[in-house]
Amino acid sequence: MEPVSSLKPPKEASVDVLIVAGEHSGDEQAARMLRSLLDINAGANVVALGGPELKKAGADLIFDMMPYAVIGFAEALKRYSEFKALRDAIVNWVIEYHPKVVCFVDYPGLNLRVAEILHDKKVTRKSGGSISIAYYISPQVWVWKAGRRFKMARLLDGLGVIFPFEVDSFSDTDLDTKFVGHPFLQKDYELPVVFDPDGDILLLPGSREGPISRIAPVMFAALELLLEEKGELRARCIYSSSTNRKLLLELLQRHPSLSGKVELASNSEKSKTLCVLTSSGTMSLNCALAGVPGAIVYRIHPFTYLLGKLLVKIPYIGIANIILDSLMYPEYVQGSAQPEALKMELLDCIDNPDRVSGARKSSEQLRTILDHPAEGGAGSWLQSFIEAP
Repeated sequence: MEPVSSLKPPKEASVDVLIVAGEHSGDEQAARMLRSLLDINAGANVVALGGPELKKAGADLIFDMMPYAVIGFAEALKRYSEFKALRDAIVNWVIEYHPKVVCFVDYPGLNLRVAEILHDKKVTRKSGGSISIAYYISPQVWVWKAGRRFKMARLLDGLGVIFPFEVDSFSDTDLDTKFVGHPFLQKDYELPVVFDPDGDILLLPGSREGPISRIAPVMFAALELLLEEKGELRARCIYSSSTNRKLLLELLQRHPSLSGKVELASNSEKSKTLCVLTSSGTMSLNCALAGVPGAIVYRIHPFTYLLGKLLVKIPYIGIANIILDSLMYPEYVQGSAQPEALKMELLDCIDNPDRVSGARKSSEQLRTILDHPAEGGAGSWLQSFIEAP
């Protein structure tokens, strides 16, 4: 892990935008926003704390945030001192190099706290300073901790949301909230998965080590049971980093009957699949938009789950299910995520034509809901802060 002391200075003295993206999906979505921005303003000087996608998109990457991707309260608590040091380093960097705009991407545990400290130090527009604070991909206040919307309204100059219903979540505040379209509906975006009745079974255990260690074993066990009945099938399991690949290899070795049956593939490769078992993350929406039938598998730290049960008051976990307000993907959560149940889901996806036609219909509904507005997407939205007097 890169030490916080290695937070680098910008390559150029004048910084238009500092992007802070703290996990793999945030890195990917921020990179799409950046490419869109640079199409509009090729000369923008954008610095980032993020990952490889932001760097490839043209950002001056001053710090690799990907090792700091965690999920849940328990995991974050164990690494509190690391996050505190990172938080303080970001604040000090902003004060020293004074970007015109700071654009936070998702990751509210760190990002909202950094925004609050910058506000307290009176360097932001909302606190009498000159730095604009933008936020792309809102914390899910419609899921839990709804009171955060008032804090966000106090700290932020603007919020770009990727689900249209999120605008209403902030209607009782004065926060300038705009639906900028979902990045998966951008013209230059190609879904990394496509439905193919002759394809592999797709396994998506997530992009973070904690969930992978809990979700992948039950997926592999379900696949073992399935192959007892349909031995001709093959599976593809997706990883997002070399660290995740190593972990998946270790977990797969505990299932010797799957030798030669499961391909580990990078998330940079396109997958053809007939059905999917997926965690509740970003890739599950890709699969839903592609019309792939499947099911959600969700296992997290028990303490985090119990805490969530007390605080979260929505009927679904999968984002496609939430958007559609119906079960496109059946959800197997914690103890209900058992190999036999998941095997039966896979069998139904393979043998039941209604599952395929239902997934296709749900995909069409999602596309209609998530398409970007005519006035422009995330790049245009970010450019408006650069242009602000």
